[in-house]
Amino acid sequence: MEPNIKEVAGRIRALREDMDLTMQEMADATGRSVAEYSAQENGEQDLSFTFLYKCAEKFGVDVIELLTGENPHLSGYSLTRANDGLSIKRRAGFEYLHKAPHFKNKIAEPFLVTAPYLEEEQNQPIHLSRHTGQEIDYILSGKMRFAYEDHVEELEAGDMLMYDSGRGHGMIATGGEPCVFLAIVMKPGEDKIS
Repeated sequence: MEPNIKEVAGRIRALREDMDLTMQEMADATGRSVAEYSAQENGEQDLSFTFLYKCAEKFGVDVIELLTGENPHLSGYSLTRANDGLSIKRRAGFEYLHKAPHFKNKIAEPFLVTAPYLEEEQNQPIHLSRHTGQEIDYILSGKMRFAYEDHVEELEAGDMLMYDSGRGHGMIATGGEPCVFLAIVMKPGEDKIS
């Protein structure tokens, strides 16, 4: 199931208007200029996961509600079979398969991510994203170059990262083939273990 960009953008606009938020407030919340925010809210530009996550955070809703228009409804457990999940194709061919879209009150968002190997990215700076919380990335197959602010790491199957996702981070597939990894995006909670 692939969400329709125009429908998702329409839900974002409706929520912004219902909450009496200005485009400037949403641009600030998503780290974009008003013009960039407006283009995304109007469905004229692709919607990155980070953009969707920041919108959901500002609205106080589950990111799945933005993508599907439905509230997650499962509370005990959620089973998603191997090839199932909510597909989100964003950012230069990256495919995110949300593996628990119907589980409500999630403290983490689990994704099976496929990063395409793109020759033109290999000698370019890696685009860095930021979103509140922490993230765990476990490499299942292929190789990845991971950038975290000024640090760069080369990873392969079996390697795992855990990091503060509020700081600049990004990744590309290396080695001539796609990189598949499990990404667990954890939301900051009010109850923190000290």
